[in-house]
Amino acid sequence: MSQQPATAPVPDRQPLDEYAAASVLAYAADQRAKVDILASVLEDIATNGYPSPETGVLWETARDAHLDRLADGRPRVA
Repeated sequence: MSQQPATAPVPDRQPLDEYAAASVLAYAADQRAKVDILASVLEDIATNGYPSPETGVLWETARDAHLDRLADGRPRVA
């Protein structure tokens, strides 16, 4: 993916207001960061091979930790 925005205006598009544009740019930056992390993991695997199963984290443990992080950031209904 290119990190440069499109240079030529596209005539069939409607402009966004400043808040929508800022939101889209923030989302794009977040997605780019996630892709960069994934790419670095894949590069590490390509260079060093797969990690040993004994040194890894069980998927259930990783899943539960992730669900706990999601639950901490959201209000709960009683």
